[in-house]
Amino acid sequence: MFRRIARLFTIKTKFEAFLVIYGLGTGAVERGLHYLDRFPGLGGWMLFFVCPIAVFMAGGKILDSVNAAE
Repeated sequence: MFRRIARLFTIKTKFEAFLVIYGLGTGAVERGLHYLDRFPGLGGWMLFFVCPIAVFMAGGKILDSVNAAE
């Protein structure tokens, strides 16, 4: 039963990978906007730009893992 549930959360195709990366990106920008509200000035902007950079690194790893599986 656990394997059947785990298969739902496995990224199998590039399309699924891009959907996950899109979701991560929109969440990162939303978090960055909250940082801008909470920390006005240079500190807020630095935190804002760090959020999407983390998504770029995670997205590269996700796409590499999908390519390795094919």
